Amino acid sequence: MTKLAYRPCVGVMLVNSDGKAFVGRRIDNREGDFWQMPQGGVDPGEELREAALRELAEETGARAEHVTILRQMDESIRYDLPGELIGKLWGGKYRGQEQVWFLARFTGQDEDIDLDAHDPAEFCEWKWVDADQLPELIVPFKKRVYRAVVEAFRELV
Repeated sequence: MTKLAYRPCVGVMLVNSDGKAFVGRRIDNREGDFWQMPQGGVDPGEELREAALRELAEETGARAEHVTILRQMDESIRYDLPGELIGKLWGGKYRGQEQVWFLARFTGQDEDIDLDAHDPAEFCEWKWVDADQLPELIVPFKKRVYRAVVEAFRELV
């Protein structure tokens, strides 16, 4: 495992005008009631901000005109996959992800969220939640990441 690299990734904490954060329930999560914020891999040569907006559009349908990037975290956050998932995700090339997180304000209406905007869809349902709830909703091995993200963006949420 230690010889495997970390997958370059971006994540977006999307908040509405009420300061609530977007979470989606993954279609492929068969164990537990876990919800996550939009995130995904960075394509070769892709700028981080563009990757964040692309992933957000793919996973939520939120178009660029309904999103304002407020801040990027100063440092990336790494996490390791649990042992049972190593070799099963991302073609077995990665031990985990190295994520750069962005805070974005959603200025659209709830009707502008379209989970089927990209094929295949990643989320089967979504909701707005208090930011402090985020670490309790994510899979256990990402809780540390979500606590760091919430703390980094707390003053702007």
